[in-house]
Amino acid sequence: MPQNIFVIVGEKTPAQREEMDKILYNKFDKKGISELPVAKFEGRIFVVNTTEEAAKAVDFLLTHSILGIDTETRPSFKKGRIHEVALLQVSTHEICFLFRLNLIGMCAPVIRLLEDTTIPKIGLSLHDDLFMLHRRGDFTPGHFIDLQKHVGEVGVEDLSLQKLYANFFHQKISKSARLSNWEADILSDKQKVYAATDAWACIMIYEELCRLEETGEYQLLIKPEEEVPVAEHQPTA
Repeated sequence: MPQNIFVIVGEKTPAQREEMDKILYNKFDKKGISELPVAKFEGRIFVVNTTEEAAKAVDFLLTHSILGIDTETRPSFKKGRIHEVALLQVSTHEICFLFRLNLIGMCAPVIRLLEDTTIPKIGLSLHDDLFMLHRRGDFTPGHFIDLQKHVGEVGVEDLSLQKLYANFFHQKISKSARLSNWEADILSDKQKVYAATDAWACIMIYEELCRLEETGEYQLLIKPEEEVPVAEHQPTA
């Protein structure tokens, strides 16, 4: 174990900790992410292009006990120009629906899904997602859970999805499609998998977080803040 890392553990014997505990870091080293195996959504992906398809998708999604959610917006490379959210991706453990909001808008089925108060919808930085969705249409947010507000309960300080997934599962989520055109006539397979993975990963992280909080089967490794070297000579006035 590196000498400059401290360990926080629960009330277990050393043998129990070695056998059962998952290692978490308060801050996952970004440099190590590139070396991790890639994780991606392996389930079925459906692209929703019409209001009728949206109604069927929402009916299906609302029969599940938990959902992962995320949005994608076409990137802007001009200062001051912001596009409206183009994609709403909502996933179960096995199936993900990609609602093309640039085609169907905030139709009634989408609003019904977003206003549902019975099923937890897990996301990351949901304030930003809900803000962008509100720009497309008015709705009252239902039952949403933001991972950024809960990972700190086990001492994790990371806030990005890529770092959180690496921390909890020691796998890498690719972000290579993030700046692609989400308003393209046809989404590429790479875009579909990227979008679905982000929504699905929120479920995976949340469920693992809940398991670790319930069982206490984790160790938290604290990485101290890097010291900023002090200049030997202060600049003169």
